[in-house]
Amino acid sequence: MTNERLKGFTYGAIAAASYGMNPLFALPLYGAGMNADSVLFYRYFLAIVMLGVLMKVKKQSFALKKTDILPLAVMGLLFSFSSLFLFESYNYMDAGIASTILFVYPVLVAIIMAVFFHEKVSFITMFSIAMAFTGISLLYEGGDGKTLNMFGVLLVILSSLTYAVYIVGVNRSSLKDLSTAKLTFYALLFGVIIYVVRLDFCAALQPVPSPVLWVNVLSLALFPTIISLIMMTLSIHSIGSTPAAILGALEPVTALLFGVAVFGEQLTPRIMLGVLMILTAVTLIIAAKPLLELAKKHTRH
Repeated sequence: MTNERLKGFTYGAIAAASYGMNPLFALPLYGAGMNADSVLFYRYFLAIVMLGVLMKVKKQSFALKKTDILPLAVMGLLFSFSSLFLFESYNYMDAGIASTILFVYPVLVAIIMAVFFHEKVSFITMFSIAMAFTGISLLYEGGDGKTLNMFGVLLVILSSLTYAVYIVGVNRSSLKDLSTAKLTFYALLFGVIIYVVRLDFCAALQPVPSPVLWVNVLSLALFPTIISLIMMTLSIHSIGSTPAAILGALEPVTALLFGVAVFGEQLTPRIMLGVLMILTAVTLIIAAKPLLELAKKHTRH
């Protein structure tokens, strides 16, 4: 393995693992009495400031074309609703399981591409979709025999769907030519509007309960937002988007590990099997295209 590829895989692993830290930093804030809107306002606002400073230091342009403003506003709101649905779901179910169900978004991307853009659905894609939903059904019953909260599951599916639409929108609109940092900066800037409105223009914004918890707030803006974004971009540049996306399978695994190790969430053999099925399904979907292209190449020779 070349040095560049090794660096690319390392960047991708750091990106995925840091994104999986959402519950680690969010749950103690919930425990201290903060609600999802306040937590997400701080996360978005501080991420905007950090990213803005980073772009300024790197002398990156903030300039936008008029035609980019509306698509950016729509993408920012989708991105923000995805965060809101996920963070609200933590109130109804274990964060590790929520993060695993969220990881069906590549499956939803495949469905959207097939239905709206007439992209051909291969057998591998169909098989992966079936496997992913079987995996979710295994997670549906909790370790003590109680089923998962249906409203919680619906929130995670909505989070996954809005994120999938965001991914398709970014790749299928004029925004695909924007730099990753600029796209994310404006997506977060438009996205934070949701929390400003929901918090009565910040009149209902809860203060961070203790100085120690500011570490959690800053960490939410830094690790699952800024570091995850930058590392993923570096990874894509080094090894391409497909291997970088496959490494995204570490996201729910990280969240689940933190859930079990830090918050005492249950990890039963059935949950482990469900997680394995979801990760396998998504990895198959992501890897299917290059594998098919490789097979075609060999049949030509």
